[in-house]
Amino acid sequence: MSNYVPMTREAYNRIKAEVDRLEQEEVPQIAEKIALARAEGDLRENAEYHAQREAMGLLQAKVNKLKSDLSRASIVDMDKIQKDQVSLGATVLVRDLDYGDEEEFTLVGAGDEDYDSGKYLITSPVGQGLLSKRVGDRVEIEVPKGTLKFEILEIRYENY
Repeated sequence: MSNYVPMTREAYNRIKAEVDRLEQEEVPQIAEKIALARAEGDLRENAEYHAQREAMGLLQAKVNKLKSDLSRASIVDMDKIQKDQVSLGATVLVRDLDYGDEEEFTLVGAGDEDYDSGKYLITSPVGQGLLSKRVGDRVEIEVPKGTLKFEILEIRYENY
């Protein structure tokens, strides 16, 4: 696991607000449901009690992960990054050297990832493979399904 989690100030604030909401609203709601289920009697045969305990465990795991990300956050000042190379916030247009088609990736920090819409964590294999590259560079990126081979065609910083 990486020692730091790069993110924008906006993502940090959004994650912190989510942790606060979970701890102040959802945890007490589930705790109340556990107490009500416990009052029903024999816990060995109480499905509602066990379901709520499992829900609490899953929620606590989510809170712990978000808190861990926040504790290791490295806030990136978007005004200080070099715009001629790939960094956090870059939208990168690449040509797949095996298939010839073009793909676009936006490299984001924790809390902003959405792989379905092309927003990849900068700490992901694709993000790390593209990091610090410039237009014209060719890269080979090892991913679980094999090796991706790209040529960088364009680097844009639209949203930052």
